[in-house]
Amino acid sequence: MKTRTLAVREKGGVRLSALLLVLAAACGDSSSSLPLERPQPAAFQPAQVASKVALASGSGFADQTGGGVFVSTDGKAVRLRLDGSRAQLESHPGNKVVPGKALAAFRLGPRSALVETDTGLFLADAGWLIAPSWSSALGVGTVATAQTADGASWLAHASGLYRLHDGQLSALKVDGAPLENITQLAAAPAEDGAPGLWMLRDGKPYVAVATAANVYQVRPASLALEEKETLVSIAGLTASKDQGAELWVLTSERLLRRKDGTWRRVEFAQRPVQMLGAGRFLWVKSADQLLVYDADANSWGTAAGLETREFRFLAADESGCAWVQLGPDSVAISRAPAPRVMGLNQGSRVVEDSRVIQAVPPAGGEVPTMLFRIAGAEIAAQGPEYSLGGLEKDGSLRPFSFAALDKGIHSLEVVARFLDGTEAKRSVHFDFQPVVAVEVGWEKDILPIFQSRCAKCHVTTPGRPLSTYELWKQNVDLISAAVRDQRMPADGPLDPQLISLIQRWAASGTKP
Repeated sequence: MKTRTLAVREKGGVRLSALLLVLAAACGDSSSSLPLERPQPAAFQPAQVASKVALASGSGFADQTGGGVFVSTDGKAVRLRLDGSRAQLESHPGNKVVPGKALAAFRLGPRSALVETDTGLFLADAGWLIAPSWSSALGVGTVATAQTADGASWLAHASGLYRLHDGQLSALKVDGAPLENITQLAAAPAEDGAPGLWMLRDGKPYVAVATAANVYQVRPASLALEEKETLVSIAGLTASKDQGAELWVLTSERLLRRKDGTWRRVEFAQRPVQMLGAGRFLWVKSADQLLVYDADANSWGTAAGLETREFRFLAADESGCAWVQLGPDSVAISRAPAPRVMGLNQGSRVVEDSRVIQAVPPAGGEVPTMLFRIAGAEIAAQGPEYSLGGLEKDGSLRPFSFAALDKGIHSLEVVARFLDGTEAKRSVHFDFQPVVAVEVGWEKDILPIFQSRCAKCHVTTPGRPLSTYELWKQNVDLISAAVRDQRMPADGPLDPQLISLIQRWAASGTKP
């Protein structure tokens, strides 16, 4: 084992934190000893929504509430709605640098995207392209992104590997040398079961594991490959209430799956050539088939009636929807129409005691009966709001209380039930970790958050003024929703504990 300590340095006005990398050898199973799975996918007629904007091939971001952020064929960053129509996405008036020609979009958080343009990096959020404070530290060259269980976003860049957490950008370096040549990132458990960040670097697999604050081990992982077999891509599937997270590896010859600490081979009649995962769903493209794996149901399906000879993945979201290029067309494909959920993100850590959660029924056709299922209870929701907590007497949405839930991972199932008895479902898995209840006040708890993370945008410009207690109290609903959905701050989401403070301050009477 070899240990190297990294030096602290400054770049572009952004402090790059000191991190520790420990390189250690890891052993893999031999190819012949791996358990073999031969799925028998069931054919399904896919639900399709065509984009009303011509999209370029390349990386995009699919929002689990519907739509996403992509690059158009004329080189512009575009935001799409669930029905494929174009929504607002403009350069923020406070940007010092105007976005140039868009090159690609990447997932940065559950509701936000990182857009790379030839004039720099921008965050796509709430209809705006916003230049973050750390954008000057990186130029063009983003390759991949991933989010780990601690809430950090990771950026693989031509110049190295970066960690974005609580608005701060950090670089991982060894003796001053960056971790270059990374082509893929995926969040999945390491060999010992600890939360990990997997990467393909120089065509070889590695996994990074946090051992302390700003301290990481990076371990080469050994896979038993056949002669001339190479690694193509990796994907991670998040954990559910009853099942652990998974790592999937696509090679030039086959699929490999790591679940519950065991590697398995997964074989189909045709060799897979493309792969993309999100949430609990994995999409796989073979020679002339498009396959989807639902980890909750442990079932495979194959899309019928699709012409996939000219095919490329753009993005996938946690509801089981994939945005793809089918020849000249850009299409959102899902196994069946599914309800969407507002106010609760897949894999999120919930630390507040209550939250407003709504469902959006599948588009088109009859209006279904909407049901929520959580912790053994079934709750009917009335339209058009479809609020899990119901409504207050004044018609406003009532938050749903998590007080009856135990700590740990839970599943919220949203069911759209139609008159003919058929159902459309969406499951959202989340980690409930409530904090100790103490009285929260503006001066003691909220003002420090504002000064450290919000003041640079919300004193005068570019955001709305929020520099006083009175302004926070007047805008408490907007602020609470923005931090809850991780749309603000613009330079990266708050730590879950800080989000909890704001949520509890709002719910307990906005005390000064």
